[in-house]
Amino acid sequence: MAVLNRLGGGVEQRLKVLPEPVRAQVLAVTGAALAQACGLAAHSTRLGRIGGRGHMALAGLTGAVGGLGGMVTALAELPVTITLILRAIHEVAAEHGFDPRAPEVRREALRVFASGSPLAADDGVNTAFIGARLTLTGPALHTMIATVAPKLAAALGQKLAAQAVPVLGAVAGAGLNLTFVDYYRDLAHVRFGLLRLAQTHDPQLVARAFARAAGAGALPPD
Repeated sequence: MAVLNRLGGGVEQRLKVLPEPVRAQVLAVTGAALAQACGLAAHSTRLGRIGGRGHMALAGLTGAVGGLGGMVTALAELPVTITLILRAIHEVAAEHGFDPRAPEVRREALRVFASGSPLAADDGVNTAFIGARLTLTGPALHTMIATVAPKLAAALGQKLAAQAVPVLGAVAGAGLNLTFVDYYRDLAHVRFGLLRLAQTHDPQLVARAFARAAGAGALPPD
């Protein structure tokens, strides 16, 4: 990120110069990739645990390859990155005792993506996790994908903007993929850790205790 800022402005400035058709394409690719990756990532857990280091290594490699050719290869790499991140989230769910192949767990894994971007100075944990309530019931899988895709596309658009310069984009892509995987794995631990607590305690009490601990203030009314 420091190198990018020195050589031509921050990610926010680069994102602004992305043509509107490219932004629309990012959204389309993100939605399609989420739909495909949701089942693929869940069922791939049968192949065994990759682990945090394994996911980081794969993410760094795909990010570097995606940035080598600039915008074209970066767009082609997005579905692979989404699958890797979702696979990492599913593995975290399994660590907390949930079955990643269960539809409700796959839905909750998608909800992790609603927490914003690691490049944004927001309070994704405080707003997304508390506002979503701690329950495994909710909208259908395709509804969750439609809800999550625009927010994830905005986050990935920032990554794509940083990868737009060939060769230099490989460095940015590798670093940003590592950041994204690490960020969403941390949020998955928060989400599924809270859900595990909500299985044995009142979900609203768990949510309110988390709100106090996170300094998010009172929960919105139902």
